[in-house]
Amino acid sequence: MTAAEWGAYLPDFLAGLGVSLRLTAAALGVGLPVGALLGLATTARRAPLRWTCIAIVEVGRGAPGLIVLYLVYYGLPQLDLTWSSFASATLALGLSTAAYSAEVFRAGINAVPAGQREASRALGLSRGAELRFVVLPQAVRTIVPPLAGVAILLFQGTSLAFAIAVPELLSRAYNAATITYQFTATLTVAGAMYAAVSLLAVALLRLPSPGRRIRRSFAAAGTAPHPTDGRSS
Repeated sequence: MTAAEWGAYLPDFLAGLGVSLRLTAAALGVGLPVGALLGLATTARRAPLRWTCIAIVEVGRGAPGLIVLYLVYYGLPQLDLTWSSFASATLALGLSTAAYSAEVFRAGINAVPAGQREASRALGLSRGAELRFVVLPQAVRTIVPPLAGVAILLFQGTSLAFAIAVPELLSRAYNAATITYQFTATLTVAGAMYAAVSLLAVALLRLPSPGRRIRRSFAAAGTAPHPTDGRSS
């Protein structure tokens, strides 16, 4: 493929990448809240609720994403629910994301020391207050890195939407390949674009937060920040 041909197809590839990113954001918007609820439910004290949600999560994790995609896209019309291919892909990928993220939320909640919960009960906090003020703030630090990994895998998994004619990156690359017959070149470029976005996301996640940079600067200087630093006396 010549440079002129690449120049002609590059805008189409970038448009497909934009669809992939929008699909990722939409599926995260569906999957993370549902996953959080399932993760909380799998730690519930009531055994029927806990085991029911555990079964849902395990089935969701075990079902291949492509099968879930086909079930939503072809199954909903049989229930008189006709959705666009983008909406169907959002729901299907969101459900798969919910199943995987539920395990992340559950692990983060269980990672909070039991003594913290016992202290909460000793103070008379309700179950909701215990989760809101004690458990979840500590669990967030544990669950953010794995959730970022789930988001990256979801972005790569948006290529499955090619199977139901969503015009995402892989779909655009395949269409270009059927015209130019340069399958190796076009699919390699598409793979490189997936990899570039994924590696950029990983690099951004590894950047230290402002608070961590401040602590490192004090540690390098051999001092520690005082709680009253920066306040007027």
